[in-house]
Amino acid sequence: MNALLEAYFFYDIKRFNIKGKEFLRTLGKYYIVDIGLRNYLLGFRDRDSGHAIENVVYFELLRRGYDVSIGKVDNSEVDFIATKVDDKLYVQVTETMTSKDVRKRELPPLQKISDNYEKIILSLNSGMDSSYDGIKPINLIDWLISE
Repeated sequence: MNALLEAYFFYDIKRFNIKGKEFLRTLGKYYIVDIGLRNYLLGFRDRDSGHAIENVVYFELLRRGYDVSIGKVDNSEVDFIATKVDDKLYVQVTETMTSKDVRKRELPPLQKISDNYEKIILSLNSGMDSSYDGIKPINLIDWLISE
């Protein structure tokens, strides 16, 4: 795995305890640079598009100059904590927010964060017309072309 990381086929991302304000030693993730390679190795999985979208968002955050980690708050996960010297952004990524079950899964981790940094949910179909407790739904495509 180290050889693949050093060759930049994969990037590793560490998990950060938001309340404890420290990096955790376990439960990190790996993101692959080329989704086509992943599809070749594992076979194409149409129902796995949520992971592909998350992969795209991770690399776009890196391209925009953020340091990126995974957030842990209690027993919940925030997909990404994106930080710059003077900025922080909490990001959840999901294919769609139209289902009540998905909203119950995606909103609570962001709601548990008590600081005032921006919190967004990126999806292809937000299912929400306006912000919810300060959490902004943003169309993924609009976000990708916004910068």
